[in-house]
Amino acid sequence: MRKTQESQRVDVYTRITDRIVEDLGKGVRPWVQPWRASNAEGRITRPLRHNGLPYSGMNVLLLWSEGIARGFSSPMWMTFKQALELGAAVRKGESGSTVVFASRFTRTEADGSGGDIEREIPFLKAYSVFNVEQIDGLPEHYYRPPAPVLDPVERIEHADRFFRNTGAMIRHGGAKAFYSPATDHIQMPVFESFRDAASYYATLSHEAGHWTALPSRVGRDFSRYAKVRTERVREELVAELSSCFVCADLGISPELEPRPDHASYVQSWLDVLSNDKRAIFQAAAHAQRAVAYLHGLQPVVAEDGEAA
Repeated sequence: MRKTQESQRVDVYTRITDRIVEDLGKGVRPWVQPWRASNAEGRITRPLRHNGLPYSGMNVLLLWSEGIARGFSSPMWMTFKQALELGAAVRKGESGSTVVFASRFTRTEADGSGGDIEREIPFLKAYSVFNVEQIDGLPEHYYRPPAPVLDPVERIEHADRFFRNTGAMIRHGGAKAFYSPATDHIQMPVFESFRDAASYYATLSHEAGHWTALPSRVGRDFSRYAKVRTERVREELVAELSSCFVCADLGISPELEPRPDHASYVQSWLDVLSNDKRAIFQAAAHAQRAVAYLHGLQPVVAEDGEAA
């Protein structure tokens, strides 16, 4: 039984990683695909559960990728059982999309001294969800079109306020965007040098992802970034995913093309993901923690349903 559980866990990691590797091999970053198709005409958001709560971490990447590959315009997903509970039914012949659930179980083992110790073993379970466009008979509000895109001026003001509330030191000038751990500041080219406002905020959210790494924030190991290329590649993947999550939460389109200084990472990501089937899951988890930290720095407003 134990071997079967382990085999299933490995299979989930392998299946999902192989799919992402396949996309990267075609030059496609699957976590930014949705902004090239259906979501371009509606509100940019994270995938949503049946109750309107957003998915997080790895499931954001999985459902964004599924949504664009299968042409769904709705961001809402639910299980077969949830559809039944709402008096609806998944159409015959429709196939589900994979999401994952991470949890732990306790195993008792000998400690080598005649006693027993309990170890917590993490495991990953895969299950299927269906987009509402695959389901008939749901209450009408599930089929309503996405909310209209926010006015660009409002969106910019909202983004400015979000990054200002983080308290990060953001300096402007020069031709490069980067985060400096030595001085703990984010360096950005001047706003006017970007081709549009969305590109500016997408870049800033990437650097803000790096900014969260310090021990006093989320405590991600940044010490080997400049010394070990594979560690640098992994951190850039975390920052890229963080940027996509933040952009979705702010209703901003991320950069469709990698920045020149990041484009070279695509092949490196391929190498890392091909050799480590858990790397993308770890990166997504780190990105989720980084974004949750940035959201945690925002003032609490009673009427806001903040999606962290």
